[in-house]
Amino acid sequence: MSGNNTGQAQLSDRVFTVPNVLSFARLLLVPVFLVLLIQGKDAAALVVLVISSVTDFLDGYIARRFNQQSRLGQLLDPAADRLYIFAAIIGLAWRDLVPWWIVAVVVGRDVLLLVLGVVLANYGFGPLPVHLLGKVATFALFLGLPLIMLGLAVPEIAAFSQPVAWAITLWGAFLYWWAGAIYLIETLRVIRLPRAVVPRQSDTLEP
Repeated sequence: MSGNNTGQAQLSDRVFTVPNVLSFARLLLVPVFLVLLIQGKDAAALVVLVISSVTDFLDGYIARRFNQQSRLGQLLDPAADRLYIFAAIIGLAWRDLVPWWIVAVVVGRDVLLLVLGVVLANYGFGPLPVHLLGKVATFALFLGLPLIMLGLAVPEIAAFSQPVAWAITLWGAFLYWWAGAIYLIETLRVIRLPRAVVPRQSDTLEP
């Protein structure tokens, strides 16, 4: 968060803000990214991913700088992150460049979070606060998967980039489930507590 009042800004219910429009644009680019990746147009897919990353930075900066943070924005941003991860692993697995078990690991973990969210809602609780380990795992996947694509787009660097990319991606997948286990344990703990004991939770549950 940037300083002064922006860090304390209340979330609004506005839909048509500049950050939200940028987030919608990111979402619209997901199928474009996936199609390019499946077609083997790795350089073009990387360009789309870079544009999406820049857009992601801009919508966060504008939301904080101009006090345009919204509840919808808090939902769109992590949703776009997940969809790009899904698109990357599905596109690469479709071309037999990554094993399908990687897809199962990542998708299965987010299915677990969805189930935990339903369980919490049934017990009258909001979503759990974001865990740092989940953010680290998402960052590792966002770094490792594009590095795999970079090696495909620029074969001259593949001998160096691919081992590094795979190490980061596998580590990210491991951390992804480690964070999922933490969310599971925390959910089991929370639903055993009286409602009054549990503090107000965050509006979104990110990875």
